[in-house]
Amino acid sequence: MSWLENKLQHRGQFSLGMHTASVEPEINLIPFIDVLLVVLIFLMISTTFTRYQELAITLPTANGAVSQSEVKQIHIAVSRDGRFAINGKVTDRSQLSNSLNALNKDNAIQVNIDADAKAPHQAVMSALEAARDANLANIVFSSQTTKK
Repeated sequence: MSWLENKLQHRGQFSLGMHTASVEPEINLIPFIDVLLVVLIFLMISTTFTRYQELAITLPTANGAVSQSEVKQIHIAVSRDGRFAINGKVTDRSQLSNSLNALNKDNAIQVNIDADAKAPHQAVMSALEAARDANLANIVFSSQTTKK
């Protein structure tokens, strides 16, 4: 008998009437785990993570005592749609710095920015820049008191 015939006879193939016990198939788990790890690493690398670009911000309210000292103030009002008013007189963004320069007679003036809660951030920043351009350093923001 040759080696091939002996091997075939042990496996039970091509046997005439002889039935041998079948060999139980087994799955090698180590290559299976390796493949799963590679797929997992691929998915982790290729996944894009979303970042929130906007934050829902609620502007704070404040409780505080009113200052008793008399300080000359310039009120800059910023409306909800980004318009400006200096001491009640409506002005546009391009004339904001010139109007503040005209009102700045001495450096002890306090600039009070009254911005609407829904005013655009850029409009408030424009008011701050205009106060800086007019060499006004004493800047405060108004807020409403909380209702009890």
